[in-house]
Amino acid sequence: MSLRITHLSKLYGKNIALSDVSIEIGDGEFLCILGPSGCGKTTLLRLAGGFETPSSGSILLNDTLYSSPEQCLPVERRNLGMVFQSFALWPNMTVRQHAEFPLLRKKYARMDAAEKNRLIDQALESVGLSTLSDRYPDELSGGQKQRVALARAIITRPKILLMDEPLSALDAELKISMRKEIQDIHRMTGATILYVTHDQNEALAMADRMMIMKNGRVEQIGTPEEIYLHPRTAFTAAFVGKYNLLRGIWDHDRFYEESSNACFHDRTTCSELKEQNLFPVRPDQFRIVKQGDGIEGKITNRQYCGREIHYSVDCSGRPVTVYAPVREDYDLNDTVVLIKKEETD
Repeated sequence: MSLRITHLSKLYGKNIALSDVSIEIGDGEFLCILGPSGCGKTTLLRLAGGFETPSSGSILLNDTLYSSPEQCLPVERRNLGMVFQSFALWPNMTVRQHAEFPLLRKKYARMDAAEKNRLIDQALESVGLSTLSDRYPDELSGGQKQRVALARAIITRPKILLMDEPLSALDAELKISMRKEIQDIHRMTGATILYVTHDQNEALAMADRMMIMKNGRVEQIGTPEEIYLHPRTAFTAAFVGKYNLLRGIWDHDRFYEESSNACFHDRTTCSELKEQNLFPVRPDQFRIVKQGDGIEGKITNRQYCGREIHYSVDCSGRPVTVYAPVREDYDLNDTVVLIKKEETD
């Protein structure tokens, strides 16, 4: 089974929300759609779910047409589950009643009570809520509420799960534990997951592939490793890997930084960035020293983060971010030199 999105666009009046998006998503694949607010990622999810009709292009599940400008299969006829950004729970319904709700649809009218109860028990057990089945939403924590939404989405064993920033309302520590929950559910159900987020860490941690979007268009598609280690556009480099984009001149595999005498040798930078005279360097790829052949700068900010210190360095009026181990401790206004680790380590 594959979900094929072909030349998909969506206009709201004269505003372009989505422009010429194409991707084929494999059976059981976990695809993260990543980008800043307003980039079109939620619009794409709504089109995949049948909540919107495309202005052009199509969505097919195998040979079944899900969406086109002329035809849009109703939501209830698509074999999918949806987890919203908000928990979307009814205050007068228990955990068990929320899980049961999808089974009240007409298509499950002939299912006997014993089978329904088995599915409900299985769904609640899979998300760790068996002992909380009689509680109401106001008696649950944020993580428990999200598990209710997950149970409700997976109870009918849909082929496709659509998730629209499901962890955005949770605190940082709870987000990490819920990532594992979602990965476990993915392995258990084998569903194809389209997961919308603006959080790079979520996408890198969970995705089989990532699709980076900007202004309604696709910037880059690839595995987390490909996106993080080999960005193909300046936006992808800055948004996902937090790369510093140095300006200068490329001479084959050598880059000469414009504000210093620094020369860097690199064989991995893509041609698209070379053509723009950009050299992407992640904050962890720089090393700060007192003297040496590199880019001179001044420490303008430092943040102690436990295992490392995050520095902002002013280099001829341009800010450069560096992540350094705590043993390399520098003070504000220190004059330093930035060198790329591969040159000395």
